[in-house]
Amino acid sequence: MRRCNMDRCNADAVASLDAAFDDYRRRSTAEAATVDLFSGLLGEADDAFFRERLLGHFTASAWLVSQDGRRALLTHHRKLDRWLQLGGHADGDRELDRVALREAREESGLPQLRLEDGAIFDLDRHRIPEHGGVPAHWHYDVRYVVRAGDDEGFTVSDESHALAWRDIAALAVDDHADASVRRMAGKWLQGLEAAADSTG
Repeated sequence: MRRCNMDRCNADAVASLDAAFDDYRRRSTAEAATVDLFSGLLGEADDAFFRERLLGHFTASAWLVSQDGRRALLTHHRKLDRWLQLGGHADGDRELDRVALREAREESGLPQLRLEDGAIFDLDRHRIPEHGGVPAHWHYDVRYVVRAGDDEGFTVSDESHALAWRDIAALAVDDHADASVRRMAGKWLQGLEAAADSTG
């Protein structure tokens, strides 16, 4: 197998992410302003793949769906005290789809997870409040679809108070759910409907 040096690997990964942002912009024209924020961060000189960059840094999350696509696994996040998708910091890894899959595995303990297609599913820039001496800062969260296998027996990690499988159709109309979780639920349902129409 061919290996590349670290600088070349990093450059290739950044170029691939830049292309993925362009692809997302084409697919989600209403979110062009959000994509511009992410592309702008990617183009800055400071390395935004490390949590130490407190002006803002990339994170990656998994919209983790059941094998039948009807439910999503959410975490009751220990630090933020909200029900959210699974995910975390890149910590220097520029392949954010890999980060999302790794975080999903670590936070759920599910053994049969796989990336659905590697395309960006959602982008969300949100403010993280001060915690444990770390100042408030921006997360630029890149989300990917991860699908579970037939084993749904999750394990709750130290990152969570609890995990739960939630019905996606119910999440889409749940006024108490996090706004970005509702948005992703709506996107997922629209995708299922479009797929059904194309095969029907």
